[in-house]
Amino acid sequence: MNVRLAVLAVSAALLAACASVPQPLQGQFDPINPRDAAARDSTGAPVRWGGRIVNVEPLANRTCFEMISTMLGDSGRPYWGSDDTGGRFLACRTGFYDPAVFEKNREVTFVGHIAGYENRRIGQYDYRFPRVDADVVYLWPARETVDAMSYPAPWPWWGWW
Repeated sequence: MNVRLAVLAVSAALLAACASVPQPLQGQFDPINPRDAAARDSTGAPVRWGGRIVNVEPLANRTCFEMISTMLGDSGRPYWGSDDTGGRFLACRTGFYDPAVFEKNREVTFVGHIAGYENRRIGQYDYRFPRVDADVVYLWPARETVDAMSYPAPWPWWGWW
């Protein structure tokens, strides 16, 4: 009986470890999203935001990322459950981040604080971007797409219940 309990406890711990937030992304953050931050002044708020890369701009001493924001899953990874996004934001960090690696549509999570706002155009639309001074730039591995094939059961009563 004690062996079963130990196996159950170890299994639960391993499953919890699989769903945990990576250490660089842990902490306490303001629950505001980029769309709401752009509507009001939240300068200085600590945030953990993520999404997909729209554009990467390497500058002389830092790199800025234009992002489309989404909700983050339990692990801190951007979650694409619907077409509703949390708006757009800019995230900048000191150093060079290669646009060939940080290419369009890659998933990234940032930890930092809102440092201000910047007005830019998206097409003909003037958009107010919250700008994050990022302490952490976390590039997620590319998601693999898997084509699952199912075969019909050899007997009709398999899979009917």
